[in-house]
Amino acid sequence: MSFLKAALNDSLIIHPPGFYIIGFETFPFISVYFIFLVFVYVVTVLFNSLVIYVIAFNHCLHTPKFLAVVNLAVIDVILNTCTIPSMIKIFLVKDNFVPFNLCLLQMFVYYAFGTLESYALAILAYDRLIAICFPLRHNSINTLRSMSCIVGLTWSLAVGVTAFATGIITRLSFCSSVRVFSYFCDYAPVFRLACNDYTLQWTTASSVTILLLVGPFTFILLSYGSILVTVFRMKSLDSRVKALATCVEHLILVAVFYIPLITIFTIGFYLRLIDPDQRVLSLSLASCIPPCINPIVYSLKTKEIKIRALALVRKTKTGTQ
Repeated sequence: MSFLKAALNDSLIIHPPGFYIIGFETFPFISVYFIFLVFVYVVTVLFNSLVIYVIAFNHCLHTPKFLAVVNLAVIDVILNTCTIPSMIKIFLVKDNFVPFNLCLLQMFVYYAFGTLESYALAILAYDRLIAICFPLRHNSINTLRSMSCIVGLTWSLAVGVTAFATGIITRLSFCSSVRVFSYFCDYAPVFRLACNDYTLQWTTASSVTILLLVGPFTFILLSYGSILVTVFRMKSLDSRVKALATCVEHLILVAVFYIPLITIFTIGFYLRLIDPDQRVLSLSLASCIPPCINPIVYSLKTKEIKIRALALVRKTKTGTQ
């Protein structure tokens, strides 16, 4: 009987042609916001591409640390490319319709690379942890091979879990509204439109949030707890200051990425106390800003990258004269 019931439910699954993204319809000064998004996207692509180029074509930068940095830069470009062009298209063309399969693809890419952004920050925390807490064994522990394995593992985990979460959306029927109140094909706003039971999707979203967002954040907190213990055991005040100074930029990235997202997801997803318009605006800013400022705050302030980036700029200017 259970098999017959499952088969019957499968036969009743209804997929619409697509969804309408309506998150920005009621925003005042929407044109100003989209001009700002164009600026954010240009900065994201320009500076992250510069970081990728500098690291890729300088063999002396082919180290575990800079593998983690280039990993973050690649993720930043793809994450903002996933959402910002479609948001700008909605504003310019006034076409907010997204076909069903394209909606699922955007959902998958956004959450996969949002997850990878979270793990990339945890990987950078791991690099700082090994460098400060195990300085004598740093080169033997944090090798290029081990860092490649860590990066590859995070990509496999993020892609696999997100593919499952996105795939189970196809088990839902959408027989009434297809208006998604968000700035893209967002997971929770989409599954809440379903006319059949979405308990599995809600449970998956809750579990994935803990596994892929709270998990790396917890690791970062524990890493910096260990770093602080090690730093305060140092006898020299100058050594303490130098060690902590290497962590400042990374801590800024962590704060910019995690604090808004954890606040929005906690208040909006679980408590549902946030105004829908404020949720859309806050979440879009929280998603778009970190990939824009990451290369400026962290990557391009790294001494080795800064020297080679400035040399590349000077070379380009000399070649054009």
